Amino acid sequence: MPGIKDRVAVAGVGATRFTEHYEKDQEDLLVEAVEEACTDAGIERKDIQAIWCGVYYRFTGLSGTTAADALRLYGIPSTRVENYCASGMDAFRNACFAVAAGVYDIVLACGVEKITDQGSHGLPNVLRDSIPPFMPPASAPALFAMAATRTFAERGWTREDLARVAVKNHANGAKHPKAHFRREITMETALEAPMIAWPLGRFDSCAVSDGAAAVIITTPEIAKKMNHKDDYVVVKANGLAVTTASPMHNPGFDYLGFPATRMAAKQAYDEAGITDPARQISLAEVHDCFTITEILNYEDLGFCEPGEGAAFIREGRSAADGNLPVNPSGGLKSFGHPIGATGCRMIGEITRQLQGRAEGVQVKDPELGLAHNLGGPGAVCSVTILGRN
Repeated sequence: MPGIKDRVAVAGVGATRFTEHYEKDQEDLLVEAVEEACTDAGIERKDIQAIWCGVYYRFTGLSGTTAADALRLYGIPSTRVENYCASGMDAFRNACFAVAAGVYDIVLACGVEKITDQGSHGLPNVLRDSIPPFMPPASAPALFAMAATRTFAERGWTREDLARVAVKNHANGAKHPKAHFRREITMETALEAPMIAWPLGRFDSCAVSDGAAAVIITTPEIAKKMNHKDDYVVVKANGLAVTTASPMHNPGFDYLGFPATRMAAKQAYDEAGITDPARQISLAEVHDCFTITEILNYEDLGFCEPGEGAAFIREGRSAADGNLPVNPSGGLKSFGHPIGATGCRMIGEITRQLQGRAEGVQVKDPELGLAHNLGGPGAVCSVTILGRN
């Protein structure tokens, strides 16, 4: 079956700092990220032929006008993409397929979210419809706390294992100029923090942030004539899987992993020709919305065997200098999670790593990088694999 392997190139990337941007609106953020991506690629906005923009919240923007109005790019296709926390990476996926199909030469995938102005605690809830006995809907920490308690009971994992993820990611994020939180923490700090939803404390949970990210996508042939003609990055695969939005109502769901991740990863690995991800993937940016999620991602993505996720972090295998660095940028734990923007930021992080110009911690000589988003209560997953040309 035809795919996108080696038929699409990342020509330029850009992102704002992810933080509380009270002095900027979503248009300011989107323009900043897109201008950086265009400059990185060596193009002007007018060279963009189509846009896909990831936005989750309706108060950030509706329809393709979210990008068109901000960028003053009218008369070309501009589409809003929403797919839970995978919205930004799904925007990237759609843009890649459009280029691979030969419909466009140069396109923009971007994402933006402006959340902190809402004044809510935690993520604003948009799930207005649910089964009456389950109203109001559970919070995100409550949903993922069930995965943590399950692993504690079934596998003997502990809060110390969760804290190791937070300590690792904050150590990486402290070195990244665009991270929301740039301070290292200790195990004691993580373990003694206020509880959010047991056993997930404040440092087990990613924060709410504002931000935007952008990616310029083209063909390898055109990329050879742009700024990164010698080090453009090629797309090896993108997998996308959608399962139920109500796993808690499925008596067969064991909370020891997320089927959507396993399905999306298999799609991506099959297309990219990856048979041993633990050895073939050089680094990964994974969806650490909560510390337990990152550990389960290790297993679902095939970085280790089921049940070995806690050992993977204990033994330092996911550290920046480990055999498979995970979240060398600092992840969502350090950046926060402006939902529509996160996926495109991850693509940018992997791209810069493969080009040897990471803005924070640089992994040594990477060949293949993986980006992963897990959306909603584990309902949607997107996995992208990028490689050096």
